[in-house]
Amino acid sequence: MTGSRPNPAFVPAYEVLLELEERLEALRHVGSGVDPHATAAMHAIRFAAAILRPAVPGSGPPPFPDDTARLLELMDNWRDVALELGEFAPTRPALQLHLGGKDS
Repeated sequence: MTGSRPNPAFVPAYEVLLELEERLEALRHVGSGVDPHATAAMHAIRFAAAILRPAVPGSGPPPFPDDTARLLELMDNWRDVALELGEFAPTRPALQLHLGGKDS
């Protein structure tokens, strides 16, 4: 694997990612509670920015923790919440009423 080299062409994309992260951070708190869709998207954007940052010349650390393993974990957890997967999936009622004979 080759080391990343700073590439000035990545600067605009990195700046857009940081701007989008900031907007999602603000939007996820709109209304009551924390919106899982905006939060999942925010963590995905943070991960993308953390991955791109080493190739952006002159970039300092982003305005959020950028440990990529932790960002992946957060992104996965919030994706499950937003899409109601895994432990966040809606549960079926324990008892169901079936009308009709035993063959129905």
